[in-house]
Amino acid sequence: MGSRASTLLREEEIEEIKKETGFSHSQITRLYSRFTSLDKGENGTLSREDFQRIPELAINPLGDRIINAFFPEGEDQVNFRGFMRTLAHFRPIEDNEKNKNAAASEPLNSRTNKLLCEYRRYLTLTTG
Repeated sequence: MGSRASTLLREEEIEEIKKETGFSHSQITRLYSRFTSLDKGENGTLSREDFQRIPELAINPLGDRIINAFFPEGEDQVNFRGFMRTLAHFRPIEDNEKNKNAAASEPLNSRTNKLLCEYRRYLTLTTG
């Protein structure tokens, strides 16, 4: 199964995900391997049911809220890129949140993006 994960994820994709999320090459390949093992339909996406099969989430009182974090409103599937973007919000905030380069976008795990992510979830819960 590890070879399946490494053959489907191209180096260019890994580099793009590294830049976007801040995860290392090894973290991305490990998470891709986990993603593909959860993808029971082998269609390159995860459903809520795929997440619910994770024993730690099934017994967690906040499991449904954690699972919902992976699905934008109206979506019932998440691909690997979306999976990684969501996980990036949970990464610890680094001291060097932003590069000195003013043109660089703010990391997904920045304080601002974490607050925006939670605010969007709050709006979804209160309006939906």
